[in-house]
Amino acid sequence: MTKTLSMTKSRRGDVILVEVIFSSGIGAKLRPALVLSTNDYNKNRGEIIVSGITSNTKRLHDGDTAITEWEKAGLKVPSLATAILQTVKRDRIQKHLGCLEEKDLKKVETNIAKILGVF
Repeated sequence: MTKTLSMTKSRRGDVILVEVIFSSGIGAKLRPALVLSTNDYNKNRGEIIVSGITSNTKRLHDGDTAITEWEKAGLKVPSLATAILQTVKRDRIQKHLGCLEEKDLKKVETNIAKILGVF
């Protein structure tokens, strides 16, 4: 049996290309995203929790984090991880792009924790 992308293991810190449904619930678009859910969560669920990634680095909102090592993460242009979190089904994962460097992931975790009031 050939492994499909939806059957592969997503790991915390992975940068993926995923079909994201618009917040209005109407329409979807392929977007890069950062896997934030834990490896245990990812292993035991049919979905993952992601942070959206955008190339619009001029607009930095509370909870957003500039990705300093964006090329190592498999991104084509300077980008930031947004505080826009979404749960997505595994079958919406189209491609694995790379992995965030540990220092970038720690910054994202800290900024997300602050806006959730858990830090």
